[in-house]
Amino acid sequence: MGMFSFLKNAGAKLWPSKKKEVKTEEISEDQKKINALIGEVNRLGLPVSGIQVELGQSVTVHGNVDTNADREKVILALGNVEGIAAVDDQMIVANPEPEAIFVTVGSGDSLSKIAKAQYGDPMKYQAIFEANQPMLSHPDKIYPGQTLRIPPLA
Repeated sequence: MGMFSFLKNAGAKLWPSKKKEVKTEEISEDQKKINALIGEVNRLGLPVSGIQVELGQSVTVHGNVDTNADREKVILALGNVEGIAAVDDQMIVANPEPEAIFVTVGSGDSLSKIAKAQYGDPMKYQAIFEANQPMLSHPDKIYPGQTLRIPPLA
């Protein structure tokens, strides 16, 4: 559990940047954002039960997951959204294992470059790619400002 920081102006665009006029019978903008965030976690098929998301100065997430890897993926799915600067993790992990570290992608970075910096071997990029699936669809599809999880090597 804890607070994780992200670049607020980088990431997936889940809601329009311009606010539209809301009819009184419609749900609030905050509720639309909460629904979009939960929808993103569900779209990615991340295994979290009882997920609850609250918006405030940060996004607070509650729920139950089996592993730290699942927990970290939920945090990344929520934090790598444009407009989200921090995620307050309040999830419960049933079977904790060693935690990964988080690295923010810089301009000119590749998974190979990150693997060399983190593991000393650029060919270990596949471990980073696999650790960030399903958020990453291809090893070359990363962007500056994106946060990735770097798991410890077995």
